[in-house]
Amino acid sequence: MNFFDKLQNNIAHNQSLLFVGLDPNPEMMPNCYTQQEMITGLWDWLQFIITETADFVCAYKPTLGFYEVLGIPGLELLDKTLKAIPNHIPIILDAKHSDLNTSTIFARTVFTEWQVDAITLSPYIGQDHVAPFLVYPEKAAFILCCTSNPGAESVQQYPTNESPLYLQVVKESKNWGTPEQLGLEVGTTNPEVLALIRAIAPERMIMARSIWAEDHNLNEILVSGLNDNGDGLLIPVPQDMLASPQLSPEIASLREEINLARNNIIQENSSCSVWLPDVCFFQQHPQQDLILQLYDIGCIMFGSFVQASGATFPYYIDLRKIISNPQVFNQVLTAYAEILQNITFDRIAGIPYGSLPTATGLALRLNCPMIFPRKEVKAHGTRKVIEGNFHPGETVVVVDDILISGKSAMEGAEKLKSAELKVNDIVVFIDHEAGVKDRLKANGYNSHAVLTISEIIETLYQAGRINEEQFLAFKES
Repeated sequence: MNFFDKLQNNIAHNQSLLFVGLDPNPEMMPNCYTQQEMITGLWDWLQFIITETADFVCAYKPTLGFYEVLGIPGLELLDKTLKAIPNHIPIILDAKHSDLNTSTIFARTVFTEWQVDAITLSPYIGQDHVAPFLVYPEKAAFILCCTSNPGAESVQQYPTNESPLYLQVVKESKNWGTPEQLGLEVGTTNPEVLALIRAIAPERMIMARSIWAEDHNLNEILVSGLNDNGDGLLIPVPQDMLASPQLSPEIASLREEINLARNNIIQENSSCSVWLPDVCFFQQHPQQDLILQLYDIGCIMFGSFVQASGATFPYYIDLRKIISNPQVFNQVLTAYAEILQNITFDRIAGIPYGSLPTATGLALRLNCPMIFPRKEVKAHGTRKVIEGNFHPGETVVVVDDILISGKSAMEGAEKLKSAELKVNDIVVFIDHEAGVKDRLKANGYNSHAVLTISEIIETLYQAGRINEEQFLAFKES
């Protein structure tokens, strides 16, 4: 089970969005524990916190720095604390790790030796730093987007309040990992900051920090941070509450306050006619995250564009940019692979030139031989029509990027068939619809598409990426 599944299971089981920071801070330790040797007192306090909160929280977040400053005894305390946490409750190690040189070995340590479920990372070294933490399929990372520290404002708001650096961090980090791998850490007392981040990343889990302002603006925080389904937001237990001898009833009361506000917000904002507690029957598109990322990296553009066929569309799709964004490319390959696993074939054929990188990636992922029909036959050398090894009579599945008229895919398929290969299926990423599937069927080909252009436009409109004018322009085209 991956981290986010484990987290969602515990959110549902404990009916809680709360997480607890397990921080051995001597300055916050209650007086009843200070009469003992410090490490012993801290250990007793941490055990008390875990015992009192395990039925009311969705996750625990030990801060590595608090343990490190205690030296070797502190790291031993961390080991004992991690082992004391019930197995079904996910652990987020708050490390803010920021060193590229140690990222690989540190990822192995925290995930395989310490057995934590997720970790917080600094974004400023970029994807190279984050990648070693994402190779563990059951684990996850939270990218620090902004903090509530007043001294950081001049950096986080640079260069302008309208286009601050922390929002660029959000946009860029979405290309580093899927929603199942990567969430966002947001420290703020300002609901507007959460709202801006949620608008850019509707599909991401947000771990909120430092939200407990003096005016207790919990409702505004929830309105800004929850996603359309009323979840996607982790709320910290106030640090001063952890010093209470009556911790269990206090945290239970906070949980109920949050759930009541959460349910009210869901009911007020929902267009669903039937509701059950915490459940909306509106279903987002299963590839919403991928669609939004394609838009964000410029693969989907709106305007007036002349297509290769001569027709003018109010949008343009450029999938060649995908290969420069490895994380998005990986998601694209996964989507293709889900279709291909239900098709019988001996070899994969990519159509030059746009789908050759995709076909190559799929051949590697599926461990299947690849060939491709040449776009043009050279007048020198072997003068082959088909590149790669194959045997007459084998079945080949054709992979292309976009179906507009179906011409290029069918031309490629016919070249393959001229070499005595069988072609039954053509798999594409985007189907522009307009009857092209029927055209392929009439020529003897089954077509399969990851997405249709209608699904893409509908999703972008629902997510607020495009305006009503752009949406209507598509509908009228």
